[in-house]
Amino acid sequence: MTIQHSILLASGSPRRRELLQRLAVTFRVEPADIDETRAVGEDPEDYVRRMAREKAQVGFKRAKNATPTLGSDTIVLLDGDILGKPGSQSEAETMLQRLSGRTHNVCTAVALVLGADNMLETLNITAVTFGVMPNNWIENYCQSDEPMDKAGAYAVQGGAGQYVSRIEGSYSGVMGLPLYETASLLRKAGLLV
Repeated sequence: MTIQHSILLASGSPRRRELLQRLAVTFRVEPADIDETRAVGEDPEDYVRRMAREKAQVGFKRAKNATPTLGSDTIVLLDGDILGKPGSQSEAETMLQRLSGRTHNVCTAVALVLGADNMLETLNITAVTFGVMPNNWIENYCQSDEPMDKAGAYAVQGGAGQYVSRIEGSYSGVMGLPLYETASLLRKAGLLV
């Protein structure tokens, strides 16, 4: 199965590239550099949706409004707090200590810009439960590069996956691009068979 047209992926994430390849979609990558500051009082779900939309819109403009553009954003949500990408090893350790032995939500928004006033979007929310992660394991894990560019300081497909005891929802959504929802958007736009 292949698409009729190429799309632009407005993300530098190697995980999103890998996942999009699974859909047999022809695409090129051009990361969108946007201000990712959360507005005061902005609801986490509204925030992640806005980030996906803005990435897709920036990519679409860079493509001279001629290429359908896919943008995506992922957040980890625990106790109403967004756990973003850690800024330091100690911040990564703190995040993982908070997640240890608990359930949190991973929210991944996907936006597909087809024209100046034509956008499709979706939101996937997946509940992820961690077993207890020993502090010495957390410290060792955080000494690697793996947690540093990941929301919530972990990669479900990486070392932290050994402590995931339950996932209710989309595994690919936790990785950064929910395949079912993304394929549905592409099909609705007539870009995927």
